[in-house]
Amino acid sequence: MTPAAALARGLQELALELPAGATERLLAYVALLEKWNRTYNLTAIRDPLAMVSQHLLDSLAVRAELPAGTLVDVGAGAGLPGIPLAIAEPQRRITLNEANEKKGAFLRQAVIELRLTNASVYIGRVERWRPQPRFEIAICRGFASLAEFIASCRHLVSPGGTLAAMKGIYPAAELARVPQDCDCRDVRKLYVPLLDADRHLVLCRA
Repeated sequence: MTPAAALARGLQELALELPAGATERLLAYVALLEKWNRTYNLTAIRDPLAMVSQHLLDSLAVRAELPAGTLVDVGAGAGLPGIPLAIAEPQRRITLNEANEKKGAFLRQAVIELRLTNASVYIGRVERWRPQPRFEIAICRGFASLAEFIASCRHLVSPGGTLAAMKGIYPAAELARVPQDCDCRDVRKLYVPLLDADRHLVLCRA
């Protein structure tokens, strides 16, 4: 199966309708990842077909579960899930945060090359960042434990905002260590096409 065929099948299974040109942009993003990976080691996944399921579809699987509003992808790394979400939702303002300068350089280049007018990049440690205005949603994928994510990122979201953590298996042990003033009971099991692995999204409200 080609990456294009895998993406088409995955989008159909997710019942995701994307704006015009979005599929081509998602595949261009995979090509960009593959090219930069040779020098910068952005992701351990090297195969473009595996990138479709483990990066693109994994990121897009959360789209239907997220509330509306501005979003920051914390510790975005290679731009996941922020870049696929920015491509899928051109009306949503998305900021990609990354502390590593090299990864940040890739993010800036990706935003330019993919013409993501709704996306911006902030390079720096999240603990010291005080964005104004704050975001409605902060999302992370493999950034830290749930308790660490809440401690590091709760100041990024506005009152009533959402902290969204992408996890693999149901994170029972992590949920047990969440601070009492944060409600993380909203845990949603995700379906990711072409991926034989558990995925969950934890939605926390501080």
